[in-house]
Amino acid sequence: MNTSKIRSDCEFNIEIKKSGGLKITVNSKVSAMYGKSIIKQIKEMCEFFEIKNAHILLEDYGALPFVIAARFEYAVKKLNPEVQKEYLFPSIKENLSKTKMNRLRRSRLYLPGNQPKFFINAGLHKPDCIILDLEDSVAPSEKDAAKLLVRNALRSVNFYGSERMVRINQLPTGIDDLKYIVPHNVQVILIPKCELEEQVKEVEDEVKRLKKSFGIKNDIYLMPIIESALGVINAYKIASASKLNCALTIGLEDYTADIGTQRTEEGKESLFARSMIVNAAKAAGIQAIDTVYSDVSNMEGLRENVLEAKSLGFEGKGCIHPRQIQVVHEAFAPTEKEIEKAKQIVKAFNEAEKQGLGVVSLGSKMIDLPVVKRALKVMELVNRLNG
Repeated sequence: MNTSKIRSDCEFNIEIKKSGGLKITVNSKVSAMYGKSIIKQIKEMCEFFEIKNAHILLEDYGALPFVIAARFEYAVKKLNPEVQKEYLFPSIKENLSKTKMNRLRRSRLYLPGNQPKFFINAGLHKPDCIILDLEDSVAPSEKDAAKLLVRNALRSVNFYGSERMVRINQLPTGIDDLKYIVPHNVQVILIPKCELEEQVKEVEDEVKRLKKSFGIKNDIYLMPIIESALGVINAYKIASASKLNCALTIGLEDYTADIGTQRTEEGKESLFARSMIVNAAKAAGIQAIDTVYSDVSNMEGLRENVLEAKSLGFEGKGCIHPRQIQVVHEAFAPTEKEIEKAKQIVKAFNEAEKQGLGVVSLGSKMIDLPVVKRALKVMELVNRLNG
């Protein structure tokens, strides 16, 4: 493990001895305030893992207890891979909350699963969803440690109402990831590089098995990510593969590489794929969520990109930096002009219903039912945003 002295993290060096008891050394800038509680936690973990004789060195850079616990457990299991026990803190009450199939998912903030410094304050930025990532943002050498960090974060970190998501690794590896998240308050699981409906069903089956085994009652939903030409072609089959699917999304970096082109700001190369995602999601009755916008310094470019996504039928966007969240929320919100027009249409519709009229008109224009439905959706979104 190499944490490179990153704030809010730590690293352990554990040397097992045959005798001599425990020798614990803590190097930390916060030793004066928290040194005793850190040593107490280490002793409790040693007792839990039945470590009686060892030299233990902790280099601490401001890690919270859930991080210390994850790093210690990782070090123990590196020393002895046969250890199966899990050192778990009780879940905070905020993380026992339920989610809904159709909740707002305008913004989803990606956080690398091996970097706890990003976890602590992520919810303060008010994204609709937070994604603790085990896949592309985590180096292969860090993946085992990331599973423990993400597991502990799902139990201990207050995300202030953001939906708790985890992106697992590409199947079949990702199936093993599920045991670290399903019992520990995850709400949505992202399935990367999804190409076949069978992959969704495989994840669904394992989620159901783990829920039954651990007595989990809360709903856990799935969000397949389409990232290849084959995935695009099979988008509807994937979107409709499980009743647990709440949304379908797309990853354009892998998709454009798969079709042999470059991703551009204009986005002509991905218009077909994005439209397929929207159509597949809507046909399956779930949400369509757009890819991330990579240039975190270009707020105007982001705004234009979100408005385009909205015009295509997408309901949400991936974010890779907190500063993108507000722009995404503003761009997905109905404009004053859209709201006023929707109000007029809904009012005309209600008046026509009261009068028993089969035709709805607004001024000199006739309004058909799809227009009314669209207006009702606008007003529903307004109410949700204000509620």
